[in-house]
Amino acid sequence: MGRLRASFLLTGFILSALLLMPVQAVALKFGLPLAKRLPNRYHRFLCKLVGIRVVTRGEPYAGGACLIAANHTSWLDIPVMASLQPSSFVAKSEVAGWPFFGTLARLQETVFVERERRTRTAESRNAIHSRIAAGDRLVLFPEGTSSDGNRVLPFKSALMSVAQLTIVNGDEDREDDLVVQPVSVAYVKLHGLPMGRQFRPFFAWYGDMELFPHLWEAFSLGPIDVVVEYHKPVTIREIGNRKALALYCEEACRRGVSRALVGRWDAEEEAGRIEPSRPADASMPRAATQ
Repeated sequence: MGRLRASFLLTGFILSALLLMPVQAVALKFGLPLAKRLPNRYHRFLCKLVGIRVVTRGEPYAGGACLIAANHTSWLDIPVMASLQPSSFVAKSEVAGWPFFGTLARLQETVFVERERRTRTAESRNAIHSRIAAGDRLVLFPEGTSSDGNRVLPFKSALMSVAQLTIVNGDEDREDDLVVQPVSVAYVKLHGLPMGRQFRPFFAWYGDMELFPHLWEAFSLGPIDVVVEYHKPVTIREIGNRKALALYCEEACRRGVSRALVGRWDAEEEAGRIEPSRPADASMPRAATQ
């Protein structure tokens, strides 16, 4: 049954994507509103097809465009987050050259950055800023890679420097601080039962895993539950600097993943929690956040 399920889901995923690719390409070319709505609707369909039940906690930032800083576990993070709100993503430049998936990423207006070249950081930052200033909601994975789903890796701070730039409010011609909202994603249940550490790596895509064999494995196992938690949005003015901002987002996502994995969440506690990083901590050199 697992192989039959995987065959059906993989076929449905590929065929549905191929059918919608030309429609999205035309919508992008002519600047149609459909170009923003179609990926959101497609990812909702994909989550239903695969059997992903998304449980949300907290509230997404409703004041306009913002930068989302999320932990990264799997390729599943893309349909999960894009199914909740129209979103584009920040990805490493190599993704643009991937067969099939690179095309999907371009059609969703992904911002491609060269993470390994520090000399291109300012260029990448400006590209992200221009998209947010245009009203887009961008998702950044500051870990720079994906994890095994049982933990959150240290957040790198380089691209967090985009929060140092302001956004012009077109209606009032006012410069506003760029808002950053941490969002944690945790894979918690398989067939309605706690997933446990032994099964979570089947859905996490990390290390040197080949993508298509991993897709086959994940599709064969069955429906899953995912918890997405929106944490308190902040600006760099509230936090202090980009390293402190990265640390704040890292701690918020780590707290959210930990809570989701143990099945505990306190709405009142989270609503009033901002926890800007201490200046002493933020100024300490951390190789992982450079």
